[in-house]
Amino acid sequence: MKLILTADVDKLGAPGDIVEVKGGYGRNFLLPRGLAIVATPGAERQIESIKRAQEAREVRDADHANELKQKLESLEGVTVSVKTSDTGKLFGSVTAGDVAGAVKAAGGPTLDKRNIEMPKEHIKSTGTHRVVVDLGHDTTATVAVEVVAA
Repeated sequence: MKLILTADVDKLGAPGDIVEVKGGYGRNFLLPRGLAIVATPGAERQIESIKRAQEAREVRDADHANELKQKLESLEGVTVSVKTSDTGKLFGSVTAGDVAGAVKAAGGPTLDKRNIEMPKEHIKSTGTHRVVVDLGHDTTATVAVEVVAA
């Protein structure tokens, strides 16, 4: 079965790669989870947009990593609104994906949620929390994320 990967799959490939897999693996694992799409002529044309999106999140070199670090550390107003109880405890938690969306909404760069290191897994209370972003090339940035009740 010929598929186009839409996400990074361990030991198989990166987004935009055209791969040949067994039928069951493709139908029962990759397709239902949205990790791949069937390789049709129209879908093969979409590979370019997938690769462009991947390059936008990619850190190119050490200078680019330092530039992103300066942007992230000078960024203010990174807030995540969540539902809370009367005592301020969250229903659920704030994940790395929520933080990446908040950084983008605050005018920051597009971040890959896998590069965000959350304190003790997820944030489960309101207030200001420090989140570390690994930019590669031995560069990390610290972002202050404010969690507020919605």
